[in-house]
Amino acid sequence: MDLKTETREFLATRRARITPDKAGLPAYGGNRRVPGLRREEVAMLAGVSVDYYTRLERGSLGGVSEEVLEALAGALQLDEAERGHLFDLARAANASGAARSRARRAPAPTPRPVVQRVLDAMDGVPAFVRNGRLDVLASNLLGRALYAPMYDSPERLLDQPVNTARFHFLEPDAAHAFWGDRADRMAHDAVAILRASAGQNPYDKGLTALVGELSTRSEDFRRLWASHDVRYHRSGTKVFHHPVVGRLELDYEALLLPADPGLQLNVYTPQPGSPAEDGLKLLASWAATTLAPARVPAAQPAATSTITKD
Repeated sequence: MDLKTETREFLATRRARITPDKAGLPAYGGNRRVPGLRREEVAMLAGVSVDYYTRLERGSLGGVSEEVLEALAGALQLDEAERGHLFDLARAANASGAARSRARRAPAPTPRPVVQRVLDAMDGVPAFVRNGRLDVLASNLLGRALYAPMYDSPERLLDQPVNTARFHFLEPDAAHAFWGDRADRMAHDAVAILRASAGQNPYDKGLTALVGELSTRSEDFRRLWASHDVRYHRSGTKVFHHPVVGRLELDYEALLLPADPGLQLNVYTPQPGSPAEDGLKLLASWAATTLAPARVPAAQPAATSTITKD
């Protein structure tokens, strides 16, 4: 990822969405040449000079202080994920040459055997471990069953992990069948997660390759990637339309693995007494008879480098 380009486009897109009225500023004149705030308006709100803000928006974050970043986040009304992304970009821009070299050489994180044992012990709920580019690196049997359409996808690369972004954008019909009317929202969120990961891991060659492939093959991905939206994936509710058991409405929690930076454990649970609880029991029965004999070991990520967020 080109840090200057990413910084320039991120700040410009955030500025463009804030109107003077939203920022609490008077809108003098009726012929504004920009859709959002002018640079001088952002500079005024952030308490910096116009020249300094212009330099920042051109991608030069070298030497920028936390105080300025906080002021800029406030002026642009950034949410938590956007603020984190801005700080990630500044951290990468100010990293030493030695730190960048270490990041480029660092091996991609992989789940340890004990993590697989933890997954297998959670036999009543779907659970899996993923990295920042949405590779599913390990799962329990029920997680494998829940994501059966992705595991069985003709677009899945041989000997590579399931990747939910590839499923979203390279098999859009299957993705819409699986996620129903929420498929478009989930596609947007997937791209926003990848964008946030690009800020945290600017030297991740696997992520760069994935973005390049999806940009080449999917117009929808190109459009969403150009929005520069970012998102954290922590908790919420998802609705699946599973080909075996039908509709499943499940809550999810994402748990970071401190001993494995860059990886997170995602767990899905149904509301007690809900149809989804019965659906998961049926799915577990199907998985035990259909998938258990052909259990696939934890997949290895394709990338060779990453940098982790502090």
